[in-house]
Amino acid sequence: MKILISNDDGYLAPGINALANALAPIAEIVVVAPDSNRSGASNSLSLDRPLSVQQAANGFYFVNGTPSDCVHVALTALLDAPPDLVVSGINNGPNMGDDTLYSGTVAAATEGYLFGIPAIAFSQGTYGWEHIDDAARHARDIIQRYYETLPRPYLLNVNIPNRPYGQLNQVVATRLGRRHQSEPVIKAKDPRGRDIYWIGPPGACKDAGEGTDFHACANGSTSITPLQIDLTHSTQLNALAKALA
Repeated sequence: MKILISNDDGYLAPGINALANALAPIAEIVVVAPDSNRSGASNSLSLDRPLSVQQAANGFYFVNGTPSDCVHVALTALLDAPPDLVVSGINNGPNMGDDTLYSGTVAAATEGYLFGIPAIAFSQGTYGWEHIDDAARHARDIIQRYYETLPRPYLLNVNIPNRPYGQLNQVVATRLGRRHQSEPVIKAKDPRGRDIYWIGPPGACKDAGEGTDFHACANGSTSITPLQIDLTHSTQLNALAKALA
């Protein structure tokens, strides 16, 4: 089995190192990740400049680009053959509900999925890397248990509670929850007195009821949500067609 690993926290992040260590015993792994933190990069590709690829002492490749860049370059230039699986993470903090639209972690997995390869994005339920080795071991269990069971290709978004391994025994299928509108930007001044703006925090949970990823993680369960790429608003399509007729 050959697994391509990427992330959005950068190749030095504890999450990707823990994941690589956990998966190395069960697969041939190749790590291609951003050179620095690219959280919130979503599915962007760098089309305005060339990309460079370097290799760290531990064998990881790092790219001066986005998570999507990393997977795209790996699949079309670095690897001799497609991997069996693309895995992204483990992210520092959750990627649930609306977060998935902005997430570079999910984007790296999505890039593999767009190439027809099964892909899984892994995130921790809270920030701080607590129990990251336990989360990586749990991620390996999920891959070994479910890799062969779903129609291919598939794209899974997984959020793992920050708990010891012995407490990570409940895995549930979920849908994405929803957040309230994001908080306003935070206005400040740079050292020269010019206005600058920091993007504010995400909105609080709006739809976090039973069956959602928010609810699962809040109750100590690992959430697995199958994602799709088709953004067509099917229920409005007929109404639009009638309006245009």
